Amino acid sequence: MNKLRGLIDRKFAKFLLVGAINTLVGTAIMFGLYNLAHCTYWVSSGVNYILTSILSFFLNKYFTFGSREKSADEVVRFAVNIAACYLLAYGIAKPLCVAVLAGVSPAIRDNVSMLFGMCLFTVFNYLGQRFFAFHVK
Repeated sequence: MNKLRGLIDRKFAKFLLVGAINTLVGTAIMFGLYNLAHCTYWVSSGVNYILTSILSFFLNKYFTFGSREKSADEVVRFAVNIAACYLLAYGIAKPLCVAVLAGVSPAIRDNVSMLFGMCLFTVFNYLGQRFFAFHVK
C-alpha cells in the first residue's frame, strides 16, 4: 500500500493535468476522424496518439517529471513507451469490446472501444513514462 501512495504524488497530479489537455485535444482528433472523416478505428486512434504524443513529450518531460536530460535515448524511450502502451491498450480494448458488445452496431462498439482504450492507455503510459521514459525515482 505504501508503494501505491508513492505513485500518487505531485508528479501524478501534474501528469493528470497534462493528460487532461492531451485528452481534450486527442478526443477531438480521434472521434472527429472516426465519426466525421470516417477513418478506421486504427487510423483514428493512431493519428490521435502520434499528434498528442509530441505535445505530451514536452509537457511531461519539463513540467511533470522535470527531466533535464538531453539525449536521443530519452526520445527513443518515450517513443517506445508510447508505442507499447498504444498497442497494448487498444489491442486489449478492441477485442474485449467486440466480445462484450457483440450485439451492438460496429460504430458504437468502436466508439466504446476507443474510450476504453484511452483509459487503459493513461494507466500504462503514466507507469511507462515515470519508470522508463524519464527515469523518475
